[in-house]
Amino acid sequence: PVTAGSIVVPYGHVIGNEKWRGSEVAQRLQGKVRLIFEDGLGLVDFHLSNRTSLLLISEADLVAGEEFKRRLVRFRNASSLRGIVIVEKTQISDQYYLGVQKLVVLELGMVLLPVANQGETSQLIIQLVSFCVREQSRDHGSNPFLRKQRAQLAEPAVLQTVQQIPGVGKTKALLLLQQFGSIHRLCNASINELEEVVGQTAAQQIYTF
Repeated sequence: PVTAGSIVVPYGHVIGNEKWRGSEVAQRLQGKVRLIFEDGLGLVDFHLSNRTSLLLISEADLVAGEEFKRRLVRFRNASSLRGIVIVEKTQISDQYYLGVQKLVVLELGMVLLPVANQGETSQLIIQLVSFCVREQSRDHGSNPFLRKQRAQLAEPAVLQTVQQIPGVGKTKALLLLQQFGSIHRLCNASINELEEVVGQTAAQQIYTF
């Protein structure tokens, strides 16, 4: 089964199902996104990030019958990932599209994006990847001010200094630096402010120290 966290997608990369190697989609993605092929992705065609995966329903899938529906339902039932479904809507497959739309959007609650061909599919994947990268960078604190503050937190010397306080281990030191941002602000914190972060006993020790 596909679950969130079962696959780790390197930042700014796409992991593609081995079955798409050599396809028109893959060829058009080369040079535009960093594409890695892997076996054993099961129901998923492309992983765009740790949280977002893509299922492609081709014109051939639609014409061939019900198998793609079973695949969609299995994915929805087995997965805690955000699933996006891309469907090739052509003159031949157009008659099936309404049924697919009803299943994907209304019954399974997933996003459905129609495309005319594999060329459009690859363009859409490129757009979705850049969206996922922006989303991930927001999650990682893309705000430069926050980044600066986090960089200070990670400085070993600062962390070690805070750990010199009696009763403060690494975890408490990190919590204190996250809350106060600098040793200077930590020194000026009131007992009540310290209590909110580390509890009464440790707060008293820190304040006295």
